[in-house]
Amino acid sequence: MKFNHTVKDRFLKYVKIDTQSDPSSITIPSTLKQRNLSEILVKELLELGISDAHLDDLGYVYATIPSNVQKNVPVICFCSHVDTSPDCSGENVKPIVHEDYQGQDLILPIDPTVILRKEEHPDLVFQIGNDIITASGDTLLGADNKAGLAEIMDAAFHLMSNPEIKHGEIKILFTPDEEIGRGVNHVDIKKLGADFGYTIDGETLGSYEDETFSADGMSIIINGISAHPGFAKGKMESAIKIAGEILAALPKNRLSPESTSDMEGFVHPVNISGHVEKAQIDFIIRDFEDEKLKSHEDVLKNITNEILKNYPNATAEFNITEQYRNMKKIIAQHPQISELALKAIERSGMKPKKRSIRGGTDGSRLSFMGLPCPNIFAGEHAFHGKQEWVSVQDMEAAVRTIVNLVMIWEEESI
Repeated sequence: MKFNHTVKDRFLKYVKIDTQSDPSSITIPSTLKQRNLSEILVKELLELGISDAHLDDLGYVYATIPSNVQKNVPVICFCSHVDTSPDCSGENVKPIVHEDYQGQDLILPIDPTVILRKEEHPDLVFQIGNDIITASGDTLLGADNKAGLAEIMDAAFHLMSNPEIKHGEIKILFTPDEEIGRGVNHVDIKKLGADFGYTIDGETLGSYEDETFSADGMSIIINGISAHPGFAKGKMESAIKIAGEILAALPKNRLSPESTSDMEGFVHPVNISGHVEKAQIDFIIRDFEDEKLKSHEDVLKNITNEILKNYPNATAEFNITEQYRNMKKIIAQHPQISELALKAIERSGMKPKKRSIRGGTDGSRLSFMGLPCPNIFAGEHAFHGKQEWVSVQDMEAAVRTIVNLVMIWEEESI
């Protein structure tokens, strides 16, 4: 199958549009500038001949590529998100294409201290001869997830330009605010009308992920005793100091992001605030097994209660919020989703790499909303920072995978 790829040009266009989301915002989407890219995507979809493409009032893009066969083929959705991480600036991104990469260090010109070395980015070893795209050293690139956007758009371009390719109905969904955990808060599943979905938001070439962390948020609220510091002896029990002791007592060689990998979970403090009378520590709790979340939360409770033994008048409250759950529970009920995705990767010339995500995706929550939705590679690397990169050839491989996947769904249907 011959492809006239547009993915590189689309990607270079999309990353120049600032779409950073904002966790402190209460608007929907959290930043109106995300709509700037969404409006462009809708315009491009309409230009491809996808007549129902539109942006709704909450910042979601919906579109349908109609079936061109008489078979009863499941409706497949491809999903990516328009926002970039608030962890690093996404304003005035200046992408650089490093053509014919030969294994050298990539020194980014605006800040020469930002250097991509193959020793620190192992996947660069497999990019010899490819064209690497980076930012210029003062921003992130936005490959997470504008690579996915560009790949879905290029696949749509290819399918609309080649009507002889047989496929069922295809849905396209572009979401805002994924990076701040709100990506699917307002997805209209009934309106979307898909049977199964795939997020295009993964890393290494050929990778496929059907498992994520399960996730809780936990807040420890410490109620201390305030007193005038000049007359505080025997009276003051500082909530700030108690919070500091709790943080100092956290496990250091286990149960932390710094000391875990693979299938190991962790507890991680992400925010602390307060004063003498009251302080709060916010944690994220992660594990692949739901049952282990409670045991991790009990570790925090036990640490806190042990420290409070030295502060007889202080108390603590524990607030736990469910965030998302391991999508494997849902996807495992529909083995064909994974079987056909792995076939599509292999047909596209790669050896499939089945992995677990030490994090979550829109697909985590979509799966529990009624749309089983694993994750396919987009080629993005070192996301959320100034060393973020993607290769043109990996993006092209993702496009081929999407096209082959819809073809295989048609072939396997009766």
